[in-house]
Amino acid sequence: MLRRNLLKNIGLLAAGLSLPNLTNAASPEKPSRVLRIAHVTDIHVQPHLWAAKGMEKCLHHIQDLDIRPDVIFNGGDSVMGAGGISKHKASREWNLFHEVLRNENSLPLFSCIGNHDIWANKEHNALFGDGKKWAMDEFKLPERYYSFDKNGWHFIFLDSIHPQEDGFRYYARLDDKQFHWLENDLRNVDPDTPVMIVSHIPILAACVFLDGDTLKDNEWHVPGSWMHTDAAKLVKLFTRHKNVRLSISGHTHLLDRVEYNGVSYCCNGAVCGNYWFGKTQETRAGYAIIDLFDDGSFKNEYVSYRK
Repeated sequence: MLRRNLLKNIGLLAAGLSLPNLTNAASPEKPSRVLRIAHVTDIHVQPHLWAAKGMEKCLHHIQDLDIRPDVIFNGGDSVMGAGGISKHKASREWNLFHEVLRNENSLPLFSCIGNHDIWANKEHNALFGDGKKWAMDEFKLPERYYSFDKNGWHFIFLDSIHPQEDGFRYYARLDDKQFHWLENDLRNVDPDTPVMIVSHIPILAACVFLDGDTLKDNEWHVPGSWMHTDAAKLVKLFTRHKNVRLSISGHTHLLDRVEYNGVSYCCNGAVCGNYWFGKTQETRAGYAIIDLFDDGSFKNEYVSYRK
């Protein structure tokens, strides 16, 4: 009897039919995309170059995609700015940035502050604190760091730029007040809600070790302005919150992805490439398209808008 039943079942399989205990296996449902983000960073708008035209071309490329993004996340360094230029020139750059956005973009935009957005000029005694407040006004930010919920995800925008004691230079880290705010913010997020972090300077990156001559006397020397100096502290915090899935940044103008302790750290190149002119670097001018899904998964893809 056992042999006869076995032969019968083999015959059913040979005929292309499934056994009863196999037909009830439900096919897994594919996750649904809940949000598509265009991550633009390091635009570095400046007069007298092709910067404004390049920014315009990038925005057109984003909005002409077959699947149009829902929102733009701006990772900072929107203007060339920074120290060494006059306040008048810095104002011209901001005006140009807003003019291109106003005329060429129809998507909602959220921003974080980059180091080049901060006008700090020793000659004019313009300190980082004043320059950061100016950048906040340009971006219409009531706070330099903030968070919000959208389409089932939680988003946290950080301020990576920490002034040094002289008030004119910086390194990458969170001040104590901001770190405590971040701790509380993550604590108050539902553990089932996936979290995405946005910062200008990478929290964790590999490219910072390879960008220039950083190995001296068999020791690595990575400047504190290239990557967060409090990376270990932040990684430890994220490890306690398993719903932190993705951290995106710019600053390096390079494309990089590090997977560590369940979090993906993505440096997403630069809209300006290598400052709009000069030698070609490893990462071409572009932006990232980030698709977020209802199961907490995501897809981060870099797109070059220049042929």
